[in-house]
Amino acid sequence: MQPLARIHRSPLLGLALVSIAAANSALAAISLDKINLPQGFVIETYAEGVENARQMALGDNGTLFVGSRRAGKVRALVDTDQDGQADQQFLIDEGLTMPTGVAFRDGALYVAAVNRILRYDNIEAQLANPPEPVVLSDAFPSDAHHGWKYIAFGPDDKLYVPVGAPCNICDEPGYASIKRMNLDGSGIEDYALGVRNSVGFDWHPQTGDFWFTDNGRDHLGDDSPPCELNRAPQAGMHFGYPYCHGADISDPEFGEGKSCSNYEAPAQALGPHVAPLGMTFYDGQQFPAEYQNQVFIPEHGSWNRSEKIGYRIMLVRLDAESNAKTYEVFADGWLQGQNEWGRPVDLLVAPDGSLLVSDDSASAIYRISYRP
Repeated sequence: MQPLARIHRSPLLGLALVSIAAANSALAAISLDKINLPQGFVIETYAEGVENARQMALGDNGTLFVGSRRAGKVRALVDTDQDGQADQQFLIDEGLTMPTGVAFRDGALYVAAVNRILRYDNIEAQLANPPEPVVLSDAFPSDAHHGWKYIAFGPDDKLYVPVGAPCNICDEPGYASIKRMNLDGSGIEDYALGVRNSVGFDWHPQTGDFWFTDNGRDHLGDDSPPCELNRAPQAGMHFGYPYCHGADISDPEFGEGKSCSNYEAPAQALGPHVAPLGMTFYDGQQFPAEYQNQVFIPEHGSWNRSEKIGYRIMLVRLDAESNAKTYEVFADGWLQGQNEWGRPVDLLVAPDGSLLVSDDSASAIYRISYRP
């Protein structure tokens, strides 16, 4: 792999040196030989030194945009020779507040920086000299706790933006929801309610139904409650937080007088404290037919469990009626014993049908392909 080109908005040499050092550090940490995949699948490094890589979005010309949480930066990666590895990296912006979420539409890059949604117009023609962003909206809460956001455009041409609960467990109006808005920033409205902290969602390629992951509350023990994969085919559905968790777990602080049967049960209960993030439906053509329209979920991994869990990519298989049939491991190995060397965050189906995986711990992007 050729070294990535470091193109920064700041000319300071120190920034370039920091980027090179980060790349070298990430390179030393990557251990793809430890990753287990089904027979026929291969994982390779697409890009290194992508500091704290979180959500990804693909431009019309093939540019891969990557947000970050701790780094405060948004980057763009380009594979100029189409060999499956990025050979150029551009810094689109820096100094932002947790710009985790990125989305692309009509030539523009959209970035979620906690309370603000920013838009960078005609971005792929200006990667080396990015424009100043347009502030599409600054109407979202500025809380740091669960304030970072995953964003995406729905089939209704609206931008979906989650607003996580500003706590582990609390009942605060205006939070714990997934909202949507028009392309000009107007018309912000609730789509799904009772959602503690969703950092990943997608729409079924055939039915158009909205699906999302949700991170369960902490401090109810190692094995409770489960994290969730949920299905919301229509607006206004309530998924239980903070009153109920999973299908039938009443919250000890907020569940009194509430019946869990009044809220939507998960389409699939996930592992406890696994921290599911950027789920996606596989709609490419490269993987075998058995993976078509199935749900892939990166589990970022637990932080408050006596034995760690997660640090893997899971597969939820659906039947013809979109009911979950199985919840199984697709890729693991980022966790070795009780020590992790990487943490998968987001997934993106590339135009060639391969699956891109971001890793905010190893500061890398991986590419999973199928080679029968």
